[in-house]
Amino acid sequence: MDFLQERYPLVDSAPWTARMSKGQVVDETGLRLNSASPYRMGACIFYYRELVSEKPIPFLERVIYQDEHILVADKPHFLPVIPAGRFLHETLLIRLRKQGKLEELVPIHRLDRETAGVVMFSLNPKTRGLYSSLFQDRQIRKVYEALAPAPSNLQGLRFPLTRRSRIVRGEPFFRMKEAAGEPNSETFIEVLKNRDCVTLYQLIPVTGRKHQLRVHLSALGIAIINDTLYPRMSFEEDDDFSRPLKLLAKSISFQDPLSGQERYFQSDGRL
Repeated sequence: MDFLQERYPLVDSAPWTARMSKGQVVDETGLRLNSASPYRMGACIFYYRELVSEKPIPFLERVIYQDEHILVADKPHFLPVIPAGRFLHETLLIRLRKQGKLEELVPIHRLDRETAGVVMFSLNPKTRGLYSSLFQDRQIRKVYEALAPAPSNLQGLRFPLTRRSRIVRGEPFFRMKEAAGEPNSETFIEVLKNRDCVTLYQLIPVTGRKHQLRVHLSALGIAIINDTLYPRMSFEEDDDFSRPLKLLAKSISFQDPLSGQERYFQSDGRL
């Protein structure tokens, strides 16, 4: 307790004591800690935090598939995949854990909070590495859809096209930007349907840079509808649930590393 009070001076002892009484403070072995547990140099301490108030996100996720190894979910817009910042209970991971009491559930990849669509989780620590390596080795085919303005004749864009560029961290730190240098990102883009002044695009990322699809379409002059970060940032304190980012992770497909079977999972979402 002395260490926690010194490390987090703005948090008094009462919240720590309450967390410990609920078993929400543990060390790296899973051992529950209490106020009298001895300080140990180099120990890792994990604690489950609680938010005083958390605004509900009025959209529901759907489980597409589940077996003993993986779970595939269809995530709605605005719902984060994992807890961060002002989101804890209103996250896909915590919702799914509560619904199925799935303590071993871990996301294998991520989607931006603003993006809807297919997310894959691991349920079995023993096979988790096999499925994670599919993403690391680019053995997963991911297909997205985006609604954005139709290109003008002056832009000279001809579809299908492949956008390759170097994406680096921008300002503020959570935005990305294109920069000169060797490309580290690649996206295949084609037109699916024209709808008056907007177009439905299919996006197939070869690489997985942060905000890659949003940056690439913005750089082409066809920024995704309702994007609050690209090409310009517009700060809004509260989410406008009537204006979701028009970006959907439509499907993922891969060869199952255990069975060798071809897997295909698709979102029911529409833009």
